[in-house]
Amino acid sequence: MAELTTIARPYAKAAFDFAIENNAVDSWAEMLNFTALVSENESMKPLLAGGLASGKLAALFISVCGEQINTQGQNLIKVMAENGRLEVLTAVSELFTGYRNEWAKEVEASVVSAIELSSEQQQQVSVSLEKRLARKVKLNCSTDATLIAGMIIRAGDLVIDGSVSGQLARLSDKLQS
Repeated sequence: MAELTTIARPYAKAAFDFAIENNAVDSWAEMLNFTALVSENESMKPLLAGGLASGKLAALFISVCGEQINTQGQNLIKVMAENGRLEVLTAVSELFTGYRNEWAKEVEASVVSAIELSSEQQQQVSVSLEKRLARKVKLNCSTDATLIAGMIIRAGDLVIDGSVSGQLARLSDKLQS
């Protein structure tokens, strides 16, 4: 994964810089997300790894994407195909999203709770995280009954485990040491 990130970083950075210059960050994020989904398609994976000529591969990929990518996006696909790098489109999309979130002072937080959170509870979690992280927070909420009670919050490198199962695990570790 680290190697894919190293390969993808210059493409993501160049696309992000271009998007900033042209006030098209959100459209580029959508476009890269779409191309990443196309590259992950089971029918497309063998073609990306296969022996197709770069020009034919780029033309095929662009035709599959259709109007979902603009002329500049097509140019990116052509350059990546020439360099044999279309298989890292998912990593390019992820890095671009990270650059976008950093630029917009946003962070996505994953909240896993034992029971479904009400909109008021979600708002409280969001406000608390915004204060702590000094960023706008977008919550992705899900439930997991194995937590027993409480919740686990993940936002970037920050992990807050306030679940009963997490507390029991920590207690067990303390008792064993």
